[in-house]
Amino acid sequence: MRTIGLEEHFVTPELAPYGKGTATIAEPHVWEEMSRRLLDLTGARLERMDAAGLDVQVLSLNSPGLQAEPDAALAVSRAAAVNDLLAGTIEAHPSRFAGFAALPLQDPQAAAKELERSVTQLGLRGALVNAHTHGRYLDDPELRVVWEYAQGLDVPLYLHPANGVDAAHVLSGHPELIGPMWSWGTDTASHALRLIFGGVFDDFPEAKLLLGHMGEALPFTLWRLDSRWDFHAHHGIELARGRPSEYLRHNLYITTSGVCSAAPLLCSLLALGSDHILFGTDYPFEEMDVATEFLRTAPVSEADREKIAHGNAERLLRL
Repeated sequence: MRTIGLEEHFVTPELAPYGKGTATIAEPHVWEEMSRRLLDLTGARLERMDAAGLDVQVLSLNSPGLQAEPDAALAVSRAAAVNDLLAGTIEAHPSRFAGFAALPLQDPQAAAKELERSVTQLGLRGALVNAHTHGRYLDDPELRVVWEYAQGLDVPLYLHPANGVDAAHVLSGHPELIGPMWSWGTDTASHALRLIFGGVFDDFPEAKLLLGHMGEALPFTLWRLDSRWDFHAHHGIELARGRPSEYLRHNLYITTSGVCSAAPLLCSLLALGSDHILFGTDYPFEEMDVATEFLRTAPVSEADREKIAHGNAERLLRL
């Protein structure tokens, strides 16, 4: 069974310092090992892929990536350089790697053009965005141009977590809950809901959003989102599709990255359908062999397993 992973991270020595905020979350010895793996693009990574039975990794720059850069012009030049590097790595190993572009969202017009260049000239399969860009989220009106290009190119944007602008007061005194343990998931789910209520998918009805970590819990909340939308004051917002779940079932695709558990997978299958679920490992933060073994043994039909393992990625990313 061909297996394609969609959330597979890397970094370069030049860009690694952008991740110093994430480094404060992890145990120091764990971060040291993760950093070593992130910097290794084609050595032990390929060996681990072979051992785990992972045929293809869709590589993406590790969080927070270029979005942490305060200088917009520098972000633009570094995005072009890292996307060129990624394309060169794929060219050297075309059967093993594909890639998502990094975008300099500090400059929306330049980001849209870099997405176009990355897809049409470099052969990348979309882009991965790490949370906010200096407090600006993807529903910002100035970033509509990026969605316009993404829809026109028929490629997805993968929304990945990063450290938030701030932390909710309820987390005060509990730094262990900040990061991938808890806050990243709620922040990313909230970001995705901003896209719905901010009108992104009404403006671009065929835009495609990817979320990792089994959809950041959104597949489990569809009924209540709809019920409470009927209850809540709409504050002048009306949805062309009527209810939030209609957007999540139409525009949202999720990956299994970082969640090797049957219960959320089965819930997601019931909530979104097997055409909207793809495989991911979250390497190097999770182990490839654990993820591929989960995929092989998950209590799903063989037809659904094939879709999750490779069929949906082949269709969505034209792999």
